[in-house]
Amino acid sequence: LNSNLNKMVKFGLRLSQNRAPEYPPEAYMDYDKLKEIIHELKKKKLARVDSTTREVSLTAPPPTNAAGRQLTADDSPVTEEDFYSTIDKELAKVESFTLQQVTELRKQIDNVENEVKGWVVTSTATAATSTVHKMNESQIESSRESADTVAKSFLILEKYVNINFMGFHKILKKHDKNSPQHQCKQFYINRMHQQAWVRGDYSDVVVRLSNIYSALRDDHAAEENKDGGQQSFLRSTTKYWVRTEDVSKVKYAILKHLPVFLQKTSTGESDSQLTNSVYFDNDQLELYHGRLDKTPGAIAYRLRWYGAGNPKLVFCERKTHRDTWTGEASVKERFTVDESEVKQVLNDKYPIDEKREEMQSKKGATADEVDDWETLVREMIQVVQVKQLVPTMRTQYMRTAFQIPFDATVRISLDTNLCMISERGYDTLGGAKWFRDPEKPLADNEITRFPHAVLEVKLELGGANAEPPQWVTDLQNSGMLYEVHKFSKFI
Repeated sequence: LNSNLNKMVKFGLRLSQNRAPEYPPEAYMDYDKLKEIIHELKKKKLARVDSTTREVSLTAPPPTNAAGRQLTADDSPVTEEDFYSTIDKELAKVESFTLQQVTELRKQIDNVENEVKGWVVTSTATAATSTVHKMNESQIESSRESADTVAKSFLILEKYVNINFMGFHKILKKHDKNSPQHQCKQFYINRMHQQAWVRGDYSDVVVRLSNIYSALRDDHAAEENKDGGQQSFLRSTTKYWVRTEDVSKVKYAILKHLPVFLQKTSTGESDSQLTNSVYFDNDQLELYHGRLDKTPGAIAYRLRWYGAGNPKLVFCERKTHRDTWTGEASVKERFTVDESEVKQVLNDKYPIDEKREEMQSKKGATADEVDDWETLVREMIQVVQVKQLVPTMRTQYMRTAFQIPFDATVRISLDTNLCMISERGYDTLGGAKWFRDPEKPLADNEITRFPHAVLEVKLELGGANAEPPQWVTDLQNSGMLYEVHKFSKFI
């Protein structure tokens, strides 16, 4: 008991030490008050009513304890209802304060956006009179400081949410341990996950800050390089794990230098996009073991789509492993089909000749491009038949991408809410059904939730950019990233 009390004291001390000086102490959960109620409840040594009794008498007196008092009577003024009502009030207080701070943050972002927008409009109007004018350094620095203040305030708020979230977890666990006959942790954990201060998605703040920083940097899309083979680049990809509590800090460190790259199918309301990838394999898990053993030429076969809801546009992708010592690089190839055509691909009935003609006549593809496309399609259709591939496993996550369009010097993706879902155990209906019905619930053994975010940094160095930018090196050495060599969601 003493060791458990010491743990509670330690967290109470941690809570007090981690209070943000910008916030009043009373904005935080009253951990000490809840702890005192638990201690009072622990002192009770009441006899229990016989829970096996199924009948009562309206004329017989109720059961009593050794002192002759009714079992419902209580010498202590503290009851379980006191604990419930107190934790309800504390939850409501934390939620209210969080929403109040978010509202204030959005007002501050409005002010910074209007400030930057005003200068951009002035610059445009001046440019129309053939006089070149840009935001001067003092204006840029002033707006950057304002944006930094908003971002840091957001990180302080997230820390506030996390410390309170952990506090409720700990106090509920302690309550259930001391009052096993009145367990309530799971009930309140479920309630917290339904409240706005926990489940709220405030990533629109990230998108708006990204746009502000991009405007201050005066970002411009690079020219699309259609003959990239004419220049030699050193390409590298490094993957990292990121703790959930550090995700927002990592996003902030990146968006100060790179804009959030929103996909065309994204609504723009969030900085991330749902990504689903269904991996195919056979009963012997041949593809899985090939990738695991890094067999030269081993492939991964997947169907990917972006966005919530049922897929419309599907990417048929093949990843082929090559050993670097051979001088060859691993490669990812893909082609797109409408969801209604997936069954044709999986059953070797895809109208390749018809699609080939369409590419040449309507899309203006060159003969070489059409030939490469046809070779890939035929090979991917053939491997499904030869190896008897079926849907096996799906990865699902929310992806945030950071990149200046057509500039591959630094590209970063951050995947959160990663989970692996079993795609076995249902009738594929001859290829017509190639992913689980999202309306049907998953059993616990059919889904695995990865506890960390996955960050991927892609660098393309060469010419004037022979070394990675200093901010990338600083991020890699920040202590927020844990490098995982060649981490694979499939393996």
